Amino acid sequence: MSFAGRCNDDPGATATADGTAISRRKCLGVAAASGVLSLAALPQTAFAGAQIEEPLIDSVRTALSSAIHNKAPPVPEFTTTEARLAYLRWLGEMSERLKKKIADWPSRKEFLQTAWYEAKRSGLDVSLVLGLVQVESNFRKFAVSSAGARGYMQVMPFWTRVIGDSDSAKLFHMQTNLRFGCVILRHYLDRENGDLYMTLGRYNGSRGKSPYPNAVFANQRLWAYDDKARERERDREREKDRSAA
Repeated sequence: MSFAGRCNDDPGATATADGTAISRRKCLGVAAASGVLSLAALPQTAFAGAQIEEPLIDSVRTALSSAIHNKAPPVPEFTTTEARLAYLRWLGEMSERLKKKIADWPSRKEFLQTAWYEAKRSGLDVSLVLGLVQVESNFRKFAVSSAGARGYMQVMPFWTRVIGDSDSAKLFHMQTNLRFGCVILRHYLDRENGDLYMTLGRYNGSRGKSPYPNAVFANQRLWAYDDKARERERDREREKDRSAA
């Protein structure tokens, strides 16, 4: 089982792959400290944290609701050919990394396209969103935590009442879940004045505690992508080919 799995802060800990019992807090700390997590060593059940319902002033509620109800389809648009090509290179790279989690290419493409779109729409780093999804649900559409959080980004049902139409079943719809998750994460980031560490703790309902933010940061590195670095590498390979010709 993965580093998160069914880990809890209570004595009811899960067992790791070698059968060793480990608490949720300890296993998260070990995973984060390692710096790198393999795509296979991930949760089989949803992470048990959850957003905490807080009062929202009317202007904030209206803004969040407007963001959620924007019906724009998740189709990336680009102003230049190079921007589109850069996106396609990213999509190809991420698709290879995600293949073990979402085997079907059309489903994988739809997920990545939507995650990219919703992350950009909310002004978030897409690698952060993918790292959070990995920690929260291990890319499982119908994941449900012990606290009742749902879907890829483990959104709590109360959000559908606060800024949606109260239909919590929609949280199992891919775009709806990713949109709610990204809008909520952006809201928390604004509340925390750009402090990503505190933002992630608030998202998980563990504000000020390190295991969850550290786990997300560790997983984020698995989804980092530097297109310029890859272009430089391609240039070096082409130069080698020309020199060898």
